[in-house]
Amino acid sequence: MASPATPQTVRPLDTLAFQVAGPPPLTRVVRDHLRRLGARQRPEAAGNGGGTHPARSGDLRPGHPGEAHPAHPADPHPAYPAGPHPAHPAEALTVLTGDAFAPVTARAAWGPPGSGLVDEATVQAATGVMSVHGRRDGAPRGLAADYLATATGVLTVQGLLADLIGQARGGRPAATVTTSADRAGLLVVSQYLAAAGADEPEAAELAPGGPPFTSADGVLFELETLDPGAWAAFWRALDAPGEAIRIGWRPFQFRYATACAPLPAALHAVTRAHPMERLRRAAALAGAEVCPLRTLAERAREDDGADPWALRVLGPGRASTPRDLPPGRPLAGLTVLEAGRRIQAPLAAHLLGLFGAEVIRIEPPGGDPLRGMPPACSGISARWLALNRGKRAVELDIKSARDRDLLRELARGADVFLHNWAPGKAAALGLDADDLSAVNPALVHAYTSGWADRIDDAPMGTDFMVQARTGTGEAVRPAGEPPAPSLMTLLDVLGGLLGAEAVLAGLLLRERTGRGVRVDSSLLGAADTLTGPALDRVRRGRDPRRPAGFRHPVRTADGWVAATDACAAATAAYDLRELSTREALAQLGRHGLAATRVTTDLNELHHDPRLTGPVGRDAHGAPAVPTPWSHA
Repeated sequence: MASPATPQTVRPLDTLAFQVAGPPPLTRVVRDHLRRLGARQRPEAAGNGGGTHPARSGDLRPGHPGEAHPAHPADPHPAYPAGPHPAHPAEALTVLTGDAFAPVTARAAWGPPGSGLVDEATVQAATGVMSVHGRRDGAPRGLAADYLATATGVLTVQGLLADLIGQARGGRPAATVTTSADRAGLLVVSQYLAAAGADEPEAAELAPGGPPFTSADGVLFELETLDPGAWAAFWRALDAPGEAIRIGWRPFQFRYATACAPLPAALHAVTRAHPMERLRRAAALAGAEVCPLRTLAERAREDDGADPWALRVLGPGRASTPRDLPPGRPLAGLTVLEAGRRIQAPLAAHLLGLFGAEVIRIEPPGGDPLRGMPPACSGISARWLALNRGKRAVELDIKSARDRDLLRELARGADVFLHNWAPGKAAALGLDADDLSAVNPALVHAYTSGWADRIDDAPMGTDFMVQARTGTGEAVRPAGEPPAPSLMTLLDVLGGLLGAEAVLAGLLLRERTGRGVRVDSSLLGAADTLTGPALDRVRRGRDPRRPAGFRHPVRTADGWVAATDACAAATAAYDLRELSTREALAQLGRHGLAATRVTTDLNELHHDPRLTGPVGRDAHGAPAVPTPWSHA
């Protein structure tokens, strides 16, 4: 379906139009990203994001009270609601139409009808997000930003793009692509769930605690280093106790995996004894980095409004050969080369594999060292399997000229080359987009970075540093609490989702133009996507943070319950500590208040009746979450 070469075209949906309706939290990202990709919104669907689809009532059976979906005003961050609201559409609906394509319909819901999962708060509670995010505090806590709605929006756009790619490659269009926030939540916690269900216990303690640190002049800041030598040198320069330095490295190193970091109190005491300038000097001399937590107001002032990804067409490529594609696998027959570490790029490639692509991982000699990261299932890291199961590995030493030639030969027959190397590394190795375009003009070259070269004097582009630098640490905590980046890998996961979305946009652009494409995405783009509503509130002169106590679950005798955002204020007035969780939910239901049980043991997700799809196990016995989309 390739059209004549048009090197200026960098918006793959520029001949398409869309209509979208439903709850604004679920439609915000869909509307924004489709526009940024070139589609135009039909006038009759413009406005506050409302719709005419009837609401579905919640199931009021004991233990799972529900209600009709609460209304969501046009402002995705209204004032803290005081009580139940009228019925609202239960799902978001998007229809994408355009020349040369059959219409594509996407549906997105909070959870299954009757599940009691009717908004961001209840889905965070049910899928374990509150539990994992709350580990640093020692109790479940909700993210004050609409993280799962944002992820669901990105997954919805992915489904739409993938279906269009399938059509362009000769496949039949899906009648409907469906996703849900509860499946997004399972994907978000998949690594933590995998570790919880492994054959062996965690390698690091799961206990409260973690950065940010505080300086003597009251500055909250993040510290980052991946090198134990730099860690020790930083603390020795500040005369920290040797035993605290030694004990602190392991929880600090594993905080990406465990979402907590029970550091010795002595280390926090040390930073409180030194002004920020002294801490900066110590970090610079040690080879570590520190980053003060920025506010949302500071981020809003410097925000350039750039897209969360960038697409640039390269040389003339090739049109696809029409083929019979299996249902729900529009990328079948395509090959993705992935040279990724940790989360961002591996997750992006994992999602492309779920759409049917063959994924070949480029690993160093001896294999990815993260394969051995505990805890393990059948001898392989459970966390590693969560992102890399089903991929084929090729071991190459990219420092070797011979092996770089082998990689170029692999790229010659590939459709996508995806990496998250350090800035400048691909160019230094002769493996950047322009280099590989000379080998394969039809290649989509994708780079998932930290900062996308958009921030001057940016610190290391890791999840917690980007959260600190962009005000995300303020957005995810309600007013009355000190800002703190979540120790869940929020931006690594959302950055991986955006990376997959960008690759799909690049593949569609290649199909439409017959040209190769360079794709860039970043953790900065993920942060701006997540905090977009809060940044808009700053620009309107309003408080960007949610009120004190926002999305704090309520204790029961044997667990926790989380009310919907609309019912939270009224629920907080009840003392439920003497009631079992089941009794507490039943009492709230009798008073017309909707709430759900908070999942605190991730292993319970395997058989949770509230969820859209079951959590299974892979060939190694590791937990495996369901595919985020279904195709009808």
